[in-house]
Amino acid sequence: QVQLVESGGGLVQAGGSLKLSCAASGFIFSNYYMTWYRQAPEKQREVVAGISRDGSRTNYAESVKGRFTISRDNANNALHLQMTSLKPDDTAVYYCNRGPTFGLIRGQGTQVTVSS
Repeated sequence: QVQLVESGGGLVQAGGSLKLSCAASGFIFSNYYMTWYRQAPEKQREVVAGISRDGSRTNYAESVKGRFTISRDNANNALHLQMTSLKPDDTAVYYCNRGPTFGLIRGQGTQVTVSS
């Protein structure tokens, strides 16, 4: 069974940090480009960051560049998103997603709330 399970969300004050993790199972994790997406209320869903299969290349949305870091541990089938200098605008449900396009294989999401 293909599964992605996020963890690490929560409530944090502006300027704080959080690290999201995603545990992958049921498929060969190292074969896939992975992404983090987020969905905030009344806002369009956006891709936050992406990482190549071997972790050598990463991409970020302009809004998070310099603050967020995506990484992966292929030996342990895990994807991470280190978030620093968080802003209230970062408040959203964050999804771990297989592949570059938001689709069928994604986690249920983890809520990140940044208070001002």
